[in-house]
Amino acid sequence: MKATLTDLGYLVLEARSGEEALNLLRRQPADLILLDLNMPGIGGLETCRAIRETSEVPIVVLSVRDTERDKVHALDAGADDYVTKPFGIQELLARIRAALRRNPAAVSGERQNVISQDLTIDFGARRAIVRGKSVRLTPKEFDLLRLLMDHPNRPVPHRKLLQMVWGPDYGDEVEYLRVLVNQLRKKIEPVPTSPRYLLTEPWVGYRFALPEPE
Repeated sequence: MKATLTDLGYLVLEARSGEEALNLLRRQPADLILLDLNMPGIGGLETCRAIRETSEVPIVVLSVRDTERDKVHALDAGADDYVTKPFGIQELLARIRAALRRNPAAVSGERQNVISQDLTIDFGARRAIVRGKSVRLTPKEFDLLRLLMDHPNRPVPHRKLLQMVWGPDYGDEVEYLRVLVNQLRKKIEPVPTSPRYLLTEPWVGYRFALPEPE
């Protein structure tokens, strides 16, 4: 895989354990991380969590584990995508291109959107201000929230959300959305188990409920 990616013009740095990967990233920032779950040392999930604490770099997990539970655990740890082994190199290249197209950089000059007394979305900083405290959103959390807020009080179908947030090759990975919505609810909802803003539309998708003016 390293030889193939190098031949295609990518600069590839290799680490054989989670600890080695974290040390390498401190010295050499990356544009994308391909992360195996089965590694010596702290393992893939803990490595993913550690990376996500300080970086928004896209993380694509590679694993022989193919259950929905495994995918949910990886996404919950902060992964952007999940590729099951064995895979074709063209599939991997498509996932790499999709991940690299995502630009996590803030767009200057964008407004703040005041939702309620308890919630403000700062589009420029890609943050939510929840009950007076700034909460950092991951790039995909932000992209999903923004897409839902662009259609206030209207359900957005699963397929459209997946294709807008992950790319046109997606559409059936509903568990990706479920994990991302749960993460967002934990960050912005007063009571995540009884959401006020991010509502589920059964069998359809999700809806951002814009509160009536207070």
